[in-house]
Amino acid sequence: QVQLVESGGGLVQPGGSLRLSCAASGTILSMNTTGWYRQTPGKERELVAVITSGYSTTYADSVKGRFTISRDNAKNTVYLQMNSLKPEDTALYYCKSSRQGFNYWGQGTQVTVSS
Repeated sequence: QVQLVESGGGLVQPGGSLRLSCAASGTILSMNTTGWYRQTPGKERELVAVITSGYSTTYADSVKGRFTISRDNAKNTVYLQMNSLKPEDTALYYCKSSRQGFNYWGQGTQVTVSS
């Protein structure tokens, strides 16, 4: 059974940083494409950043230069380092990992950017 567990969310002031973690069991993230998505009430879930098995990365324009996605194969974990956070980054952040047509989602971790 595949399980993705996100952690690291919280309340941070504008300009601050957070690092989100997506720890996996039942699947090997180094063989998957894994991404971070976010959603706010009334809006569709949007892609934030993706990392492939070959370490190629893609970012939403809104986070380029501020967020960095990475993977630790030994820990089977994908991270999202978020710097220079803005109030508009406030959302529920989800991890999704995909391989061979199967998609696995975590439960999400809340990020709130507010003074």
